[in-house]
Amino acid sequence: MISGRVTGAGGEGSDLLAALLDGMDAGLVALDAAGVVTHWNGEAARILGWTAAEAVGRRGFEGWAVRTADAGDVEARLLAAMDAPGRQVDEFALVTKDGGRVLVRTQSAAVRGPEGKPTGVYCAFSEVHTQIDLERSIALSEALFEDASWGVVLVDADLRPAVVNAHAARALGAGRTALLGRPLGDLLAAGAEELEGALQHVLAEGAPPAPADLWVTRRTGEGDRRRCWRSGFVRLASPLTEEPVPLGVAWLFHDVTQARFAEQEASQLRFRANQMHRAGRAAAECASGLEAAATYLDFALAGFAEHALVDIGDARLVRAVETPVGEPGPSHPDPAAGIPVRYPAGHPVLQCLERVGTVRVSGPPEGEWAAARWWPGTAAHALCVVLRSRGRTVGVATFLRGPGRAAFERADASYAESVAVRVAAALDLATAEPG
Repeated sequence: MISGRVTGAGGEGSDLLAALLDGMDAGLVALDAAGVVTHWNGEAARILGWTAAEAVGRRGFEGWAVRTADAGDVEARLLAAMDAPGRQVDEFALVTKDGGRVLVRTQSAAVRGPEGKPTGVYCAFSEVHTQIDLERSIALSEALFEDASWGVVLVDADLRPAVVNAHAARALGAGRTALLGRPLGDLLAAGAEELEGALQHVLAEGAPPAPADLWVTRRTGEGDRRRCWRSGFVRLASPLTEEPVPLGVAWLFHDVTQARFAEQEASQLRFRANQMHRAGRAAAECASGLEAAATYLDFALAGFAEHALVDIGDARLVRAVETPVGEPGPSHPDPAAGIPVRYPAGHPVLQCLERVGTVRVSGPPEGEWAAARWWPGTAAHALCVVLRSRGRTVGVATFLRGPGRAAFERADASYAESVAVRVAAALDLATAEPG
């Protein structure tokens, strides 16, 4: 409720002005040139407890809204706004109706008549802690979009970036304004569907309980780069409506690619070391060296390759062990053992023998490429490792992967070489066995 004189065109204008002032989020009080209260809105009544009926018509604030000792200074500073340009900002300690005190921050300005002369002053005020909360929110928003060391993207309800901070722009590989309004699929070569799915879930259900890792592939001038972004999400809703209206999602992320790769590598090394430990114990129970070599291959294949072949000899190669083709099963001695393998000139196995080193090759995912090399038709990547024991070449072990797997890398070659040492020792033992 507001009381007091209101200038305007008739009663409807007065009612409209009263409704507007009463709906303000800040307390509002107006004084005439003599310091008499002429207006007092509903927020002022809520903050201080004094109703408009109790406030309007009083001369100054002394003895009710301000302590007597402070009244002169408060009124002088408020009325001084009539002679000052623009708005004046102050902080005052006001008195509530129940005798408490509340610190408020005020903005005061002159009220001018038709001739431009000051006729009074109006003062909008709010509790200092409310103002500080607002300022903190604004400061936080500005800091996130300027100085944050992680990416922040505000995504609208159509899942398109609306605001992007500098860190996110660098991570996405484009300027801050160039990213606005573009579909996420334009920014990422892979992973956009998973990201959009997460954003849709947040819009519909709210933020997940914990951050999640999202693997994406980002387009760059040097080619596609796979990245892992540790991501958190917050659903944004308008505070100005009775029912929450989704405005979009705040997506915060941090690049953890190197840490995840390191974790994967460490996990892989632990698994492979454990496999070799188990293989050694199992091979110790084998009745023959050839059976022990096959056991090492079986344990090495887990999570590493689909097939393995072992050819023995240093010039005339003979198939000794191979994994079954078509269905999983343990490695077994080749039934055609003793018949030379007809590898064509330049074959990776022959290159491995010639170099006495590891050879990695990949080909098209068609059966002709693999069949021409005497490998199973599903092979697309091969890793050939020389088998040496007691200073001489025993043969070559070949590991094969299908087209759905990545090509062998240097870390895979190191693992295969450690397996080859055990296989070669077992085969050397087999040749020394009687009969």
